[in-house]
Amino acid sequence: MEDQPSSTETETPAIVTFGETMLRLSPPRGRRLEAAETLDFRTAGAESNTAIAASNLGCETAWLSKLPKSPLGRRVSRDIKANGVAPLITWDKTNRQGVYFLEHGSTPRGTNVIYDRSDAAITTAKPDELHTESIETASIFYVTGITPALSDQLRETTVELLTRALDAGTTTAFDLNYRSKLWSPDEARKTYERLFESIDVLFVPARDARTVLEIDGSPVEIATQLKETYGCELVVVTNGAEGSIAADRTEVYEQQAYEVDTVDPIGTGDAFVGGFLTRWLESDDVESALNYAAATASLKRTIEGDLAILTRQEVEDVIASGSNGISR
Repeated sequence: MEDQPSSTETETPAIVTFGETMLRLSPPRGRRLEAAETLDFRTAGAESNTAIAASNLGCETAWLSKLPKSPLGRRVSRDIKANGVAPLITWDKTNRQGVYFLEHGSTPRGTNVIYDRSDAAITTAKPDELHTESIETASIFYVTGITPALSDQLRETTVELLTRALDAGTTTAFDLNYRSKLWSPDEARKTYERLFESIDVLFVPARDARTVLEIDGSPVEIATQLKETYGCELVVVTNGAEGSIAADRTEVYEQQAYEVDTVDPIGTGDAFVGGFLTRWLESDDVESALNYAAATASLKRTIEGDLAILTRQEVEDVIASGSNGISR
């Protein structure tokens, strides 16, 4: 039936992600949106970005979502598939494709993002219409804090999918990924705290911990408090150019950021998570995973667009040029 989930043939995915992928429309650098004559046309979404980064590092991945049955929805699905990720799609005949406009800035004018994603197909997604069997057979199920911010329905769907993953023995991973243009810190905090009890691996930008969760202190103190409060198996705190730390049940690991000449920072955090989860799945080594994450993120910053189009060899070459992880 046309309204049932569709899938792409693939090996059983190790990582399944769930969320919205939008169309990204950008004027040439240095041009304002209001004066643009042409727009660069790409697809981008936090969870699919992460799946693509992991896929490029050799991990079997799938992206679970709902798209409009339209040329724009098909464009998104095609791009996901073309980048090595299995799109597991429920097709919607009624709602629309989410879009965002990105106007690059430079000092003193900042980069500006304008969302046009109201009434997008994904906002109506219910668990029983999604391809949820993929979650039950995956090693990791991953979602970000963007998804539950999009609608009341998606808040409930996110809770249910995380619960199904835990019940099936699938490791759950979550990135706060707070977006101030989607909801207030108070709204976000209430939802995050509801989700944390279902999270095994938690990724938290330090700025979000302070702004949304109202947790002060160093990245190590933030990670320790989150781990002790919510019982997560592993907490990873990112701190921009200052690097990142990870705290598991026994140790804390520190990783400096690699030096990079930035071309486009959008998608850096997604690439970081993709690199971390891929290596962690392979090795069960947090220190190695953190190093892979930092190297993957640094390479992404050299690439235009949201996607980490890179190779495993490139990541390993960055690491070989100077590993700077610290275990304590």
